[in-house]
Amino acid sequence: MNIRKEKDSDKTIIWKVNAEAFETEAEANLVNALRDSAIPFISLVAEEDEVIVGHILFTPVKLMDDDSGLKLVGLAPMAVLSKHQKKGIGSQLVKTGIERCSAQGYDAVVVLGHPDYYPRFGFVSSVKYQIKSEYDVPDEVFMVLELKQGSLEHKTGVIKYQDAFGNL
Repeated sequence: MNIRKEKDSDKTIIWKVNAEAFETEAEANLVNALRDSAIPFISLVAEEDEVIVGHILFTPVKLMDDDSGLKLVGLAPMAVLSKHQKKGIGSQLVKTGIERCSAQGYDAVVVLGHPDYYPRFGFVSSVKYQIKSEYDVPDEVFMVLELKQGSLEHKTGVIKYQDAFGNL
């Protein structure tokens, strides 16, 4: 398996991977909307035998009312074609994505996801930091991973996602 940065020629395949992995095309369309918004992002694909079978996207998020320069990123969405699931592809995408986020100087990553999946990568409930999602979700599904230890110390508030997420 090879994990690499998205190329322009991958856009159609990435859309198809996300459309197949989720119940609707909403996440696939979200990826395109985020890409089109010209915000900086980290977009990685997983290849097996030079065929894209998975995708992960990280886009900047903001802690509302915080002007400290905290650099945060949200993981969403992450997709693996159904016939390639349960092979560790998603885990490798998450691990590589976290490494890229750290290398690009992000302080922390947030994710709204399965509480039995993301803790294996170090994510903890955001309530530990008194941080909440802008969306009304159970505490256990909104998680955070500090990439720079102590960066969230004394930080509280609400995480705001890119506007495109409001269209899901």
